[in-house]
Amino acid sequence: MTTTLEEPREATPSRGPRRGPAAALLRLLKSRETGVALVLILIVAITTLKNPAFLVSGDGFRDLLVTPSILLVVVLGQAVVIITRNVDLSVGSVLGLTAYFVGTLFVAFPTIPVPLMFLIGCAFGAALGFLNGALVAFGRVPAMVITLGTLYAFRGINVWWTGSNRINASDLPSGFLRLGTQQVLGIPVLTIIALVALAIVAWYMHNTRGGREFYAIGSDPAAAELYGLDKTKRVLAAFVFSGMMAGLAGVLFAARYGTINSQAGDGFELEAVGAAVIGGVAITGGTGTVIGAALGAFLLVTINRALPVLGIPDFWQRAVVGALILGAIVLDRVLAKREHRRLIEKRDR
Repeated sequence: MTTTLEEPREATPSRGPRRGPAAALLRLLKSRETGVALVLILIVAITTLKNPAFLVSGDGFRDLLVTPSILLVVVLGQAVVIITRNVDLSVGSVLGLTAYFVGTLFVAFPTIPVPLMFLIGCAFGAALGFLNGALVAFGRVPAMVITLGTLYAFRGINVWWTGSNRINASDLPSGFLRLGTQQVLGIPVLTIIALVALAIVAWYMHNTRGGREFYAIGSDPAAAELYGLDKTKRVLAAFVFSGMMAGLAGVLFAARYGTINSQAGDGFELEAVGAAVIGGVAITGGTGTVIGAALGAFLLVTINRALPVLGIPDFWQRAVVGALILGAIVLDRVLAKREHRRLIEKRDR
C-alpha cells in the first residue's frame, strides 16, 4: 500500500484592488474622463495658437465657459437615463417648451421672483419627464419609442402655443436677463449654476444607495429585479430627473438668449446623447459618470466653436462630431470586451 502525500501549496498573495495614493493616481490617469479632458485641453490649446482671442480675451474665456453650460445641465439628466439603459429624446422639446412657458409667465406676471421662476421651470420639466417615465416604466414600452413620440408631441404643442409670436428680451425682467451675463470672480453665473448641479448629481450617483441602484438596473435589469431593486421606481425617477434638468436648462436658455420662439432647444436631444456617449456613458447602460458626460458636453461645444476658427468648413463640423461619437462607441466596445476577458481570466485562476 502506498500513500501519496501532496506537497503543501505556497500561499499566494491576495490580488485584490490596489489601494493608496499611487494606485488612485494611476486609476485617474487611466480613466475615460482624463482622456476626454486632455482632448479638450489640446483642442483649446491648438485653437488658441491659431487665434489667441479664442481663450485669452475676456469674451473668449467667458464664451468658453458659458456656452456649454445649458447643454451640460441637459446632459446630467440624459446621463442618468442612459445609465439605466434607456434614452430620453424629448429633452430638447422640454427645454423649448419650458423656456417659452417661463417667458409667458414673466409677460403675465413681471414681478414674479426669479428664484421662484427657477422652481416653476424645474417643476414643469419634471412633470413632462414624469409623463415619459410613466409610459416607459409602467407601460414597458421602449424608451426610444416613447420619447421620440413625446419629442414631436411637445414640439407640436410648442409650435401651436407659440404660433408666429416670440418672447423678446424686452419682455423679460432685467434682473433675470443679467443672469445670462453676470460673472462671479470671472466665472459666468450660468456656469456656476451648471457646475453646482454637476457636483450634487455626481456626489449622489457615487455615494448613495439610490445612485448605485441606477447603475445596477442599467448593468443587468433582470438581476437587479431578482435582487429586489424597484426597477420601475428607479426608471421613473430617472426620467423625472431628466425632465427637471431640461426644465432648468429652459430657464437658463431664456436668461442667456432672451429671445424665445418655437424652435428653442431644437437639436439639444441629439447633442445631449452625443455628449454623454463621448464622455464615457455606455449607451447600453450601467457604466459611465456624469462628470465624464459633462466633459463630453464641454468637448462637443468647444469643437463646434473651434473648427471655424481653425478654418475647417462648416459642413465638416457635424462629420467630426459624428466621428467622435462613433469612436467613443467603438472604444466602449473594445474596453468592455477587454474587461470581460480579464474577469474570465481572474475567475479561472
